[in-house]
Amino acid sequence: LSVENGIIMFKSRRWPLMIDPQTQAKKFVKNLGKDQPQPIQSFKPSESKLLRNIEIAIQHGGWILLEDVGEELDPALEPVLLQQKVKTGNSYTIKIGDKTIDYNDDFKFFMTTTLPNPHYSPETSVKVAILNFAITPKGLEEQMLNQFIQLEMPALQEKKDQIVEDNALASKQLRDIEDKILHGLTKNEQISQILEDDELIVTLEASRKTSAEIGQRMKESEITEKEIDEKRESLRDVAYRASLLFFCVTDMSTIDPMYQNSLQWFQALFQNAVAGSQQSEDPVERTQILNDFFTLALYENVCRGLFEEHKLLFSFLLIVKILFGGNLIDPAEWRYFLAGPSGEIDIVPNPTDWLDELEWVETYKQINGMSELPAFKGIDEYFIEYHKRFKKIFDSADAHEEPLPGEWNEKLNSFQKMIVLKCIRPDKMVNAIQNFIVEKAGHKFIEPPTFDISKSYRDSSSKMPLIFILSSGTDPVADFNKFAEERDMGDRKNTISLGQGMAKRAENMIRDAKINGKWCLLANCHLSISWMPALAREVQQLDDEVHPDFRMWLTSMPTPKFPVSTLQNSVKMTLEPPRGLRANLRRSYTALDDRELNSCSKPVEFK
Repeated sequence: LSVENGIIMFKSRRWPLMIDPQTQAKKFVKNLGKDQPQPIQSFKPSESKLLRNIEIAIQHGGWILLEDVGEELDPALEPVLLQQKVKTGNSYTIKIGDKTIDYNDDFKFFMTTTLPNPHYSPETSVKVAILNFAITPKGLEEQMLNQFIQLEMPALQEKKDQIVEDNALASKQLRDIEDKILHGLTKNEQISQILEDDELIVTLEASRKTSAEIGQRMKESEITEKEIDEKRESLRDVAYRASLLFFCVTDMSTIDPMYQNSLQWFQALFQNAVAGSQQSEDPVERTQILNDFFTLALYENVCRGLFEEHKLLFSFLLIVKILFGGNLIDPAEWRYFLAGPSGEIDIVPNPTDWLDELEWVETYKQINGMSELPAFKGIDEYFIEYHKRFKKIFDSADAHEEPLPGEWNEKLNSFQKMIVLKCIRPDKMVNAIQNFIVEKAGHKFIEPPTFDISKSYRDSSSKMPLIFILSSGTDPVADFNKFAEERDMGDRKNTISLGQGMAKRAENMIRDAKINGKWCLLANCHLSISWMPALAREVQQLDDEVHPDFRMWLTSMPTPKFPVSTLQNSVKMTLEPPRGLRANLRRSYTALDDRELNSCSKPVEFK
């Protein structure tokens, strides 16, 4: 797919618009463009001098990369997109706006969007070549393996990269030699001319020696490369797990549009896990340690930006994804677990005295559909004959803890038992899922971390906003003000509630905060949807020149209109009332620090 995209990029008659949620295409184009006579220039659609820079590039044959375009393109770009050049003498000209300028054929124009699933109008689609550069599981696995080897064994990765580069250079030399020989043969029409061509004979002799030397070098490098690949392959399980986890995280965006995370964020978290996890010389042990450490770190980082109702779901999906990766869950059983039976069947008479007729119809449909799965073959007949044995599960207050009757308790694994439980007591599925997660990964995956604004702040920077994702009835302003006082920023923070007519004030406040190292809180972004593109531009313009103490804080209810690029390049937090006594106590204790504990008259008793 990547090779095909690369060919279309440079051979298509239309300029490419690349769907690039992980910014892979942007890196690829920039790497290619930096070696051009005129290095590639990149711009954002919001930049005021965009058209002027495009005009200069067209005249001088430069490359332009337009990053982070939306679903609509600026109409002023139409002459460029349609390549409306006109032949004038021996050259071409193009009219942009009121100007007619010379057109250099070396000019190249690229566009990228970080939107994962954009919907372009037919009018836009016919003007550009839309290419999907979204990363694939296999492609990400290779990237993560390279990153891991680079971090764990940098010398090995450098040697591997050098071999790949040398082999590519050797292959190019061989092609050049072949081309030179073919040219010498084709320019001479007669055999006698070929035999009398001293230059060709010298070229053939030199090429024979060069080819032999290159062949020998490539054989030696193949042996070395094989040894390196064996060492790399011993650690592939780490990269495979990372690839599984990344796509599990990206799938969460289908549940709520605010759950957006970038590949760069994921790779930075992975890098921290490699550095922070326990080292081991044994590849198998090292793999297990790092997989466990990174999975937990990812769970905790993602959970702080999820609503309470989605945290258990994320934990369950995480474990199921890992099990799927190890071929430990049957896809047909997973489909049945999610969707249940399909089609109409003949319902047999109700043999039970503990299910009414409506309940029996639904239960029998489930049991009958279940029996079509290989692991459950015969369970429908067993249920009808021994239905009284299942009554204990139906009546139990802890149905998710009850063993299945007969051979089924030993025959079925814990996931398959949940399918049976869903048929008899669907109200206990949440408890059963919690038990399943504990069995596979431990208690820590059903106890998400409590809200801690200080941890989120440590992960942020002057270029990375912090976003409070709100739920009904929550207001993080009090927590924000308290934390600002703790950080001695009480007098260096500004707050504004967005709404109609507040855009200009917000922009001025951001400008002042960037220069003077203040904090600015932009509350209720969801009430100013029309200003969201401007907010995205403000975030994109945050760079190393911004005061290091500057922080941008945002609050918003979930909305699909919130800029994806801002969500991906931010630290997200949800603020909800904790559910249950245990969660409430953990939240209360986490909020206490030594200063508060020691400030009372009897600190020992208080503690």
